Amino acid sequence: MKRNLILFLFILYTSVSFSQELRATVSINYDQVNNGNPQLFKNLEKQVTEFLNNTKWTDSEVKEIEKIECNFFINISSYGSNNFEGTLQIQASRPVFNSTLSTPILNINDKNFNFRFIEFENMIYDANSFTSNLVSVMAFYTNVIIGIDKDSFSKLGGSDYLKVASNITNVAQSSGFKGWGQSESGNNNRNFLISDMLSTTYEPFRTAMYLYHREGLDVMAENTKAGKDGVAKSIEVLAEIQKSRPNSLLMRTFFDTKADELVSIFSGGPKVNVASIVENLNKISPLNSQKWNKIR
Repeated sequence: MKRNLILFLFILYTSVSFSQELRATVSINYDQVNNGNPQLFKNLEKQVTEFLNNTKWTDSEVKEIEKIECNFFINISSYGSNNFEGTLQIQASRPVFNSTLSTPILNINDKNFNFRFIEFENMIYDANSFTSNLVSVMAFYTNVIIGIDKDSFSKLGGSDYLKVASNITNVAQSSGFKGWGQSESGNNNRNFLISDMLSTTYEPFRTAMYLYHREGLDVMAENTKAGKDGVAKSIEVLAEIQKSRPNSLLMRTFFDTKADELVSIFSGGPKVNVASIVENLNKISPLNSQKWNKIR
C-alpha cells in the first residue's frame, strides 16, 4: 500500500511539475481538397497536436495551470504526393491575474505554409538543423508564443525564446520553402516578424506588451482605473513607435490581436481620458477606426 502511494505521488509530481509548456489544439480544414483521404488529415492533425504538446520546449518546470492555451488552424488548399499547400492561423492567450478571464497575446495568419508530410513519420525537432518545414514552422511559432507570453509577465522576459525562433529562421532559409527569406516581397513573413521582435528599434513594443498586461489587465481586478491607465500607457508607447515606423508588421499583428479587447476595456467603467486614447488608436491603426468610434 505504501509503495503504491509513493508511486502515485511520483507520477503526480512529474505530471504537474515537468509538464510540457503548451496546451495546443490543432484543427485542419481540407474542404478544398478533392483527392485526399480523410484519415490522412486526421493523422496529420493528431501528429501535429502530439508534437506541440509533448515536446519539451523550455528548461522550466511548468505546472498544468501554467500551460499556454493556443490554437493552430491549418487550412489546406491543395495536396499531392505528400506535399501540402495552405495557410496557418495561430492564436494564443494567457490568463488575467485574479480573474477567470484570459487575454489574447497572438493572432497571426501565415499565408506561406507549404510542407511535406508522410503519415506516421516521426516529427523530430532540432533547433540547429532543418528536418522538415512542418516541424520548423511549428517550432518557430511555439517559441514566438512562449517569448510573447514571457514578455507579458516580465520586461523583455521572452528574449531567449525569440532568439531560438530567430535561429530556426536562419537554419530554414536555405530550405527553399517560402516564409523564411528576407528577399521575399512584402514584409510580413516569419523572417520579418522575428527580426522586428528582436530589433532594438522595436524594443519599446515588447515593453508595451508588459505594460499592457502586468500594469494594465493584471491589476484591473483590484483597481480598474489603474488597470485602464496601464493599458493607456502601453498605447502611448506604441504611438511613439508609430511616428518612426508607421504601419509596421508588429503593430498590425498587435491590433489584429487586441482591437476588440481594447474597445471592451475602454467602454464603460471608471472614466479615463478616452479622447487621447482614441486619438492615438486612430493614428496607429486607422483601419480599425470604426471600432475606435465605439469607445465612449
